[in-house]
This record gives sequence, C-alpha cells and structure tokens, in this order.
Amino acid sequence: MALPVVTLVPAAAQMSDPTITTPWLVDAQLDPASCVPEEGTGAYETLKAYGAKPLRQQRIPREYFKMDAVERDARIWALRRELGDRLVVLGHHYQRDEVIQFADFRGDSYKLSQLAAAQREAEFVLFCGVHFMAESADILTSDRQKIILPNLEAGCSMADMAKGDDVEAAWRAIGQAGVDLKTVIPVTYMNSTAELKAFCGRNGGIVCTSSNASRVYDWAFERGEKIMFFPDEHLGRNTGVTKGIPEDRMVVWDPFKPMGGLTVEQIRDATVILWKGYCSVHARFSVEQIETARAEHPSVNVIVHPECRLEVVQAADSAGSTEFIIDTITAAPAGTVWAVGTEINLVNRLNAELPDKEIFCLDPVVCPCSTMYRVHPSYILWTLEHLVEGEVVNQIMVAPAQAREALVALDRMLAVP
Repeated sequence: MALPVVTLVPAAAQMSDPTITTPWLVDAQLDPASCVPEEGTGAYETLKAYGAKPLRQQRIPREYFKMDAVERDARIWALRRELGDRLVVLGHHYQRDEVIQFADFRGDSYKLSQLAAAQREAEFVLFCGVHFMAESADILTSDRQKIILPNLEAGCSMADMAKGDDVEAAWRAIGQAGVDLKTVIPVTYMNSTAELKAFCGRNGGIVCTSSNASRVYDWAFERGEKIMFFPDEHLGRNTGVTKGIPEDRMVVWDPFKPMGGLTVEQIRDATVILWKGYCSVHARFSVEQIETARAEHPSVNVIVHPECRLEVVQAADSAGSTEFIIDTITAAPAGTVWAVGTEINLVNRLNAELPDKEIFCLDPVVCPCSTMYRVHPSYILWTLEHLVEGEVVNQIMVAPAQAREALVALDRMLAVP
C-alpha cells in the first residue's frame, strides 16, 4: 500500500494560522465541536496563563477528512482484520460513536489501562482517549507493547492545570510553612500526567480514581495527617465531605498566587489541601439545571459525576464514577427517568442502548469533551495504515525512571481494598 506523503507544519506556523481562534482547543484539521466547554467555564484563560499547549500532531493529508465515511470505515475494518490479534483498540466512554464502534473494549480511563495490561498478546494498543490515559497504559503494559494515541493533540485541560514544577513548588512551600511533609500524603487523580503520578510515587503518595477516592482517603489518613490532592479540587472536596471533613478544613491552593493564596495558619490547620483545577465538562453543570429537570420531570432521578461542584453533587440524588453511572442506570427499572451530569456522548449512548428508560443530559447545550473530540476516525485510519506498513506513529512513551516512580503510586492504589 502506498502511503500518502505527510509533511510537518512548524508549530509557529500553526499558531499563526488565522483560522485557529483558540490554538489550545482547536485542531485546524478538524471542524471544531459545536460547543467548547473550556471557553464557557473560564478554563481557556487559565490554560493560557499556564502556557499550556497540547503536543503538536503531525498534519495528515486532507484526503483523510474528505473521504466518504462508509469508505473510511470499511478501510479501518479491513486494516483491523489484517493486523488481527497484534492490535487491541480501546475506547473511552466519552468518545463519539463514530470512534467507539472500532473499540474492542470501552470503559473509563483506569479500566481501559487495566484492560490494556491484560492484553498480553497484543503488540499494539490503540488508545482512543486522551494523553494521560495513554501514559497510564504505557506504564502498566509490558515493554514490548506499543501504546498509540490517534491524535497527539487529544490532551486534557484538567490534567494541564497542574504542572510538575508548580506542584513541587507548592510541596516545598507547605514544608516552609512549618508542616512536616512526612505527615502530608500527596494524592493525584488518575486524570493527571505521569509526572504527577511519579511525584506521588517518590513522596509516599498514591493515585485515585473517582470510584475509589473514598478508600484512598482512608489509606492516606492511616499514614499521614493531611492530604494534598490534585489536580481536581471538586473530586477532592466531594470526597472530603463524604468522609466528614469540614469544608473549612479543606483549602484551595491557587498556583498563580504567592503561598497558593493561603496564610501559614490556613496551611497548618488544613486537613486537605486542594489544587485549583477542574474538568471543564463537569464544571458546566449547575443546581439551576437540576431544578429545571425536576420541574419538567417530577419523577426524575438526578445522577452526576463527582467532578461536578459540591453544590451540584449535593443537589443530585446520587453521584459516582462513569462506571457507577452506567451500572446504576442500566440496573434501574424500566420506565424510570434519568437526568445525567456527565459528558454528552456517554449520555446519548446510554439513551440509545437503554430504550426502556428516559435518559437525558442535565446541560441543554450539546457540549462534548473538546479534547476527546480530537480523536477522529480519520486519525485512526492514518495510524493503522502506518502500522500495516511497519511504521509506528504517535507512540506514547513514558521515560523509564518516571514510569517506575509512577508505577509505585499506581501499585499502592491497586493494593487498596
């Protein structure tokens, strides 16, 4: 098969392209999503202040995007058959249906990484998710397996709100405030870079997911007196509230302010120090949306993700991880009505797959995860064509030393009952 000629456009040239209005968010080769959550929640301004930018994806020929969808999908399926057991495709729940159709397995970020590690016969793992997920898969899989991200620009705005240097600086400042760092347990959410997982690994810390955060808090408090939680302040706060920690004992560290915007006394008195970061998709959900749903559907069950703000979680009937939301609605009686506070692609898929229930998104505006949206079938076709020709593109590799430290924190999480 003759490969198309692919040329690399310098990053500076891409940044100056007048068609790119928000360089961090929009891939110039794709039509942007109808709604970009980072813009509506103020995340874009935070990311610009950070100087955060995704990895730059090699430009692929426009013909891939102009191709008829039926032809494109047929070529992908043919390449999948040709690669056979050498390839496993993983699809995150937030991917669009045009992508998820090719997945051998679908799940949340951690479940998919576990599945990747379990596929020991596969030489290639195509991870249809975002960058931090592919990093975790690389850490958890064997050295001979190659993790591939279809579009390198599929990042995560929340993960980019906590940089390693800033976390290190905060850690030192907490110690300078008179806190014995041996009593502080760093906890990073799975939705973070390998750099932050490695930080936790070498500082007695641990990784958590949205489903096991409560148990991880127990683990941490068995070993220390304080938790430093990053990068999602809302999951950290919601978990703290469920553990009975007073809200005034949970303080927010703002990396843009001296001493995180806190006094020495606040740092010393805090039980949990939360990083100022959040998910742009889940930050869109509000108490007003819940009130509207209840007014329009008196029997509605409201279920939200714990990355939502505390007041939203408290106003909902239940809150839990992506897998918890799926399992809860799937097991619910026929005829029940569900308003869901999480990413729209998952909500729409649940509605289609569970026709005996009424399922809708709390947010009336269709606003997908803009970085997940960058994984497009055209990139899948491009990566698979290269694989068949013996060339691996977009391989995600975590540096060995960093991977070893990150694995320590991940293994600690796996050992939590």
